[in-house]
Amino acid sequence: MEKLEHIGIAVKNLNEANALFARLLGREHYKIEEVASEGVRTSFFEVGGVKIELLEATRPDSPIAKFIEKKGEGIHHLAFEVKNIAERLNEFRDKGFDLINQQAKDGADNKRIAFLHPKSTQGVLVEVCEEKN
Repeated sequence: MEKLEHIGIAVKNLNEANALFARLLGREHYKIEEVASEGVRTSFFEVGGVKIELLEATRPDSPIAKFIEKKGEGIHHLAFEVKNIAERLNEFRDKGFDLINQQAKDGADNKRIAFLHPKSTQGVLVEVCEEKN
């Protein structure tokens, strides 16, 4: 993995979370984006070369809505930048990691993304991402 790309945080209300994190970090978010296929609206902050991604559900059956219902607001995932995401997913599978996504898909912030199942990563949802060409 190249670096920690972002930390995903599930929130109930994106506008309230944006205001809170702007006060906390001393800077405004730089982007709000909806990923309709995932049922989520995202907002990004950057601090020290790492991004904070706030995630708000846009429909009750989305993964973020289900996460908040089960665990409440808070850290949802850690995302790591990789090169050649398809190759890396094969490597993770070969190393015994369970994949939620067998292939990369479009995500927010101009990324191709895939998730490793937390049951194979000590309970942590891990996202791998690669910049779209």
